[in-house]
Amino acid sequence: MSPVGASRQLEIKIARKAFRTASGEVREVLRDFSTSLAVGKVHALVGPSGYGKTTLLRIVIGLDRDFEGAVALPPGTKIGMVFQEPRLLPWRSVLDNLRLAAPQASEANLLRIATDLGIAGHLRYFPGELSLGLARRVALARAFAVNPNFLVLDEPFVSLDEALAMRLGDELMALVEHTEVTTLLVTHDIDEAIRLADHIMLLGGRPAKIVADFDIALPRAAMTADYAAKIKAEIGAVIAEAVA
Repeated sequence: MSPVGASRQLEIKIARKAFRTASGEVREVLRDFSTSLAVGKVHALVGPSGYGKTTLLRIVIGLDRDFEGAVALPPGTKIGMVFQEPRLLPWRSVLDNLRLAAPQASEANLLRIATDLGIAGHLRYFPGELSLGLARRVALARAFAVNPNFLVLDEPFVSLDEALAMRLGDELMALVEHTEVTTLLVTHDIDEAIRLADHIMLLGGRPAKIVADFDIALPRAAMTADYAAKIKAEIGAVIAEAVA
C-alpha cells in the first residue's frame, strides 16, 4: 500500500488476482476491480460466498501483496479491522485485549468505547466467559480503540440472530457517524447492506469484479421499508441478469 499525494479517497485498482490450487491449476479470483471510497462514508461490498470478498479485504489492508494493481491510502491512514471471528486472546481479559491493540490509548478513551458498545461491565472478563454477541462487541471496541480513519468489517455480524445483529449494527453505525470513519463493510446480506451503507457495490462474475453500484439516497435514520424494498429489487434484478 502506498499513499497518494493529498488524495482524501481510498483508491483500489486490482487488474488481476490469481492463486494456484492444490492441483496446480491457476485460478483467477478478481479481475478489473476498481473503485474509490469516499471519506467518512460507509461502503458495502455485497456478494455471495466464494467470490473473493475476503481476498479483496486482505489486499486492501496489506496482508496480500501478490496481485496486479495498486491500493492507495490517504496519508496517515490508520486501519481498524474486524474479522468474521472475534479473534480475542483467550488468556487475556477484555481490557487487556483492548490495551494490546491500542497501547497508546488512554484508559478514559477505552472506557468510553466500551461504554458505547455495552461492554464496560465486562472489562475484567475473559473471552471464554463472554457470549458470542459480547465477543463481537469486544472485537468492534478493539478496532475503534486504535482511533482508525479507515474501518474494515468482514461479515462482522455473521452467526448472530437477526435482532442482535440489527441492534449491534445500530450501535456500530452510531460510532461510525460520531467518528466519521471511512468504512468498508463486506457482507452477503443485502438487507444489512441497505440498512447500514451509504453506497453499495455488487460483486459478480468469475473472476469477480464490481457489476453494479447503488447510492443510498436516504440517511440511515430516515430509511423506510418502501425505499429499502425498492433498492433490494434493483439489486435483485442485477443479480438475476448476471446469472441468466
